[in-house]
Amino acid sequence: MNLPPEPKAYDEAHALGIRGWSSVGSLPEGAGRAEAEQKMRATVGRLRRHPGLWFWETEDEPTFVWKEPSKIRVPAERIVDTARFLRGIDPDHPLYLNHSPTHLVPTLRGYNAASDIVATDIYPVIPPGMREQYALWPDGRHGDLSDTGPGQVGRYADKMRAVAGPGRAVFMVLQGFAWEDLRGKDRDPAKVLYPTREQLRFVAWQSVIHGANGILWWGLAYLPPGAPLWDDLKAVVGELSAVRAALAAPATRRRLRVMYRDTGHSLDRGVEWILKPDGRGAVLAAVNADPNPVDATFAGLEAYRLRESASGNPPAGWDHGRLRERFEPFGTRVWRLSPA
Repeated sequence: MNLPPEPKAYDEAHALGIRGWSSVGSLPEGAGRAEAEQKMRATVGRLRRHPGLWFWETEDEPTFVWKEPSKIRVPAERIVDTARFLRGIDPDHPLYLNHSPTHLVPTLRGYNAASDIVATDIYPVIPPGMREQYALWPDGRHGDLSDTGPGQVGRYADKMRAVAGPGRAVFMVLQGFAWEDLRGKDRDPAKVLYPTREQLRFVAWQSVIHGANGILWWGLAYLPPGAPLWDDLKAVVGELSAVRAALAAPATRRRLRVMYRDTGHSLDRGVEWILKPDGRGAVLAAVNADPNPVDATFAGLEAYRLRESASGNPPAGWDHGRLRERFEPFGTRVWRLSPA
């Protein structure tokens, strides 16, 4: 979690078994440089040996300027220069850089020398007819891809992997709030729309399937008491935690075939999946990236037998290494498989 750059905040987090990070900004050129270096050096000196420190962050979304997308807020050279200074005073902790869901891959790659972890934030659950809101496009979208539903999360994960290349981790920052709750005043209760448990599960697992190395949720500080999202998010995080050993393992190279039965709809992106080792068995996770239901059969699982569902769904159909499942729109299934 993002914490104030004070030891007390890290003490409290560490006592709860949580690690965190602080944003330290970037160093200016010319006037004020010496003072900024002194302040950054003091912050790093206070925290660099704290067991609760995870990594450092420089600037959040350095390319993003609301309503002026052709501009760059903080140029790459400034962030890279700051990263060089940070690594000089703390070579032991990685550097994290979160990009907005905008700009071209080559533009974002220009910041790579300043990051060990590349991230993006994408928050697609937005009610129709939102009033003007910071970070939203005039048509009320957060992302700028043609895919406007939850399935865009996987495409942004692919984009960040293209930015990061093979040598950096990719984190996805997911929606933990309702956009209307971000307004300081004049909130419209009819526009308060939280991601559902099913949506939280879908975007988390789609991030995993698309190769994300870490998942963060932003916006929980804006949740009012009694908001249903908190219990839903805890349930989804619990499901992820239950298979954390598999999540940390590389995907298996076993080739599966996915075959579809007609449901009366066109097939757009269909089912996306990943198979990860879990002890002697495996975890198979699959999401339906379509806004329509799909009926899919996985073939090529003869080395396994179905043990249990890990996502709260009834057991799927299983027959001689074939697994058949009907997915609702943006549905998620996670299965534990044992050796045959």
